Amino acid sequence: MASAGKKYTEARNKIDREKRYDMEEAINLLPQVCFAKFDETVEVAMRLGVDPRHADQMVRGSVALPHGLGKKVRVLVFAKGQKEKEAQDAGADFVGAEDMIEKIQKGWLDFDKAIATPDMMGQVSKLGKILGPRGLMPNPKVGTVTFDIAKTVKEMKAGRVEFRVDKAGNLHVPVGKISFGKEKLMDNLNSLIDAVTRLKPSSSKGTYVKGIAISTSMSPGIKIDPGYARNLTK
Repeated sequence: MASAGKKYTEARNKIDREKRYDMEEAINLLPQVCFAKFDETVEVAMRLGVDPRHADQMVRGSVALPHGLGKKVRVLVFAKGQKEKEAQDAGADFVGAEDMIEKIQKGWLDFDKAIATPDMMGQVSKLGKILGPRGLMPNPKVGTVTFDIAKTVKEMKAGRVEFRVDKAGNLHVPVGKISFGKEKLMDNLNSLIDAVTRLKPSSSKGTYVKGIAISTSMSPGIKIDPGYARNLTK
């Protein structure tokens, strides 16, 4: 097994692995454990008390982060007529219908998010095997199948993120860049945690948020007191 690099080890030694930090304290610690030469992405991991094998315990949704993600998001919209113009006016990078479907079938995938109007989904469903595994398939559960095109495009461009619990009951979601600073990162983190907490399935018993950790692209994780999530929604 490869050993951790010197910089990673130095960063890890600055973190008390047994401690559950307060969120503000953890965010203040993040810049001290960053060592990459690029503007690292800040990510949050949450361990939930759900069993995703049961459909009624699948936690999935999206949230518009107040300060975005700090990167350009290329948005594709499947729409026709007035909704096509609405998408263009809202700033969508690519808009079309059958032409875009054919382009994707031929291998084109130069976009980050896809939105579709409900009347287009019969045709867009042909792309399920291509877009599904890449997390690009429009889905009404995360608000990407909608007639409210302008609002959705603007939210996507601004930094709306989607999340979905994995087989082990975990979520991994980006919430911004280390250069954002404490206040913006706190706002984004609070928005995400609040959105996840409010999606607690009624069939989920016991503790819902069992663990929270934040990290940057290259840093070790910093564990947060999971009670923070409960206090946030009171």
